[in-house]
Amino acid sequence: MPYVVTQSCCSDASCVIACPVNCIHPAPGEPGFAEAEMLYVDPKACVDCGACTTACPVDAIKPHTKLTDAELPFIDLNRLYFEGQPHADRTPLAVIPPLRPVSSEIRVAIVGAGPAGLYAADELLKHAGVRVDVFDRLPTPYGLARAGVAPDHQHTKQVTRLFAAIEGQPGFRYRLNLEVGDQISHDDLAARYDGVIYAVGASADRSLGIDGEDLIGSTSATEVVAWYNGHPESQDAPVDLGGERVVIVGNGNVALDVARILTADPDSLKPTDIAALPLATLRGSNVREVLVLGRRGPAQAAFTMPELIGLAGLVDVDVIVDNGGEEIPADTPKTRLLAELAERVPVPGRRRIVLRFQTAPVRILGEENVEAIEVTRTRLTDVGGVLSALPTGDVEVIETSMVLRSVGYRGTAVDGLPFDEATGTVPNDHGRVVPGTYVAGWIKRGPSGFIGTNKSCSEETVTSLLDDLDAGALTPAAGTDAELEAWLAAYDVVDLAGWRAIDREELRRGEASDRGRLKMLDTAEMVAVAEAASSTRRVGGSGRGRRALGSRA
Repeated sequence: MPYVVTQSCCSDASCVIACPVNCIHPAPGEPGFAEAEMLYVDPKACVDCGACTTACPVDAIKPHTKLTDAELPFIDLNRLYFEGQPHADRTPLAVIPPLRPVSSEIRVAIVGAGPAGLYAADELLKHAGVRVDVFDRLPTPYGLARAGVAPDHQHTKQVTRLFAAIEGQPGFRYRLNLEVGDQISHDDLAARYDGVIYAVGASADRSLGIDGEDLIGSTSATEVVAWYNGHPESQDAPVDLGGERVVIVGNGNVALDVARILTADPDSLKPTDIAALPLATLRGSNVREVLVLGRRGPAQAAFTMPELIGLAGLVDVDVIVDNGGEEIPADTPKTRLLAELAERVPVPGRRRIVLRFQTAPVRILGEENVEAIEVTRTRLTDVGGVLSALPTGDVEVIETSMVLRSVGYRGTAVDGLPFDEATGTVPNDHGRVVPGTYVAGWIKRGPSGFIGTNKSCSEETVTSLLDDLDAGALTPAAGTDAELEAWLAAYDVVDLAGWRAIDREELRRGEASDRGRLKMLDTAEMVAVAEAASSTRRVGGSGRGRRALGSRA
């Protein structure tokens, strides 16, 4: 087995196209590509040429001889995939299709500079005559790829190299630090652009719906993620690491990320882009145990295999599996690894992460601050064909100073668009809300998938937009480019040059502090750095207006 994929897929598919023998699956066009946790290299077909490693934008593909001990489970995971799906009759499917012609020049506004928005921009810019303006309320782009990926997963953050290539294309412009729905309206955009795509994600977290959830020390795991990742709006998050135990309710990938960071050796995080204050807080942390609660059993755990393998490979933190004394049936890769973890003997004195299954929260206890959480054991029961976790009445009180909920995201209403409160999404047909208005990413489909899942999602949305263009269903944009620039000049918009200046300054500060990157946390400071870059370009003779808006790479 010459090569192995070692992390979740970014769905760029460069590796599939680069492979001369079509040995990487599932490929675009094959069942399961858009939903796949990761891709797999067929050990029988691979010719050991290394083309895939060069093509992979996030360095996820490694020769088997270069795997660390913690990465060795990926070999077995890869083998098991092809035992069940040999792909012997598959022909190459990652062929780049011919581009459809665009009937007229158009300009499209994309609201949201995260993965879904940038993948949509990339798909649009493949067509001559299309120009794209990407808006975001923050002065920095990349969404959850910047503020959601754990700092110890720097390899995953390398997907931003893809985004940097997208934003460097002719026809691409950033309109950052401008909030749609507050500073400008949907109608403003709809009048000035041929089409508007909303890729605003799902920014709200779901509540537990139990007593005590409003106590000090009860917050969301997503708020903690934003805090340690340097999101400028989350630096005052109520993170108190003075107690010895933190309880996380929910066992998805976000819960595992937070558990890993809260138990990590701070020195191991110093070379990463973790924000300065959280790093200092972790150095003074008293946390010795993070308890991760899941209502259902090991087989129904929400985390993915790559995340579990990463957790199992920790060398200085014990991972404990508590299934209430019940044996874990090792009949899938996930349950086999959990069963193996359950057999490990803890090392006294180590920090630990406890994966506790079949446990549900009842209420959070305390006067003003969190002091404990009351939980109940559950029993998996078939209720109308659905496997449900029902409380057994076996109640326990667990002392803790902080409870983090991690039970899912939900979208919030978008000004000027319809909204489904039940699903937390904007109702749409393949991304089309109405001709001229579209959605992509989590606001379209709900909080599911991975960073790479947004690629196929955005492709579908762009196809709907181009279908409407061909059908003559789009209302042409009003006003000239000069009028558009004059309208935007009233705002402190950060353009591509401004973002690149912020990026350079963060890297410079990181190097000066022996860090990978030192993020700026103050929005006003970011805007000042961006405007200084625009001023430099004006002095150099760019001939642009006050803020040099609308520059193209």
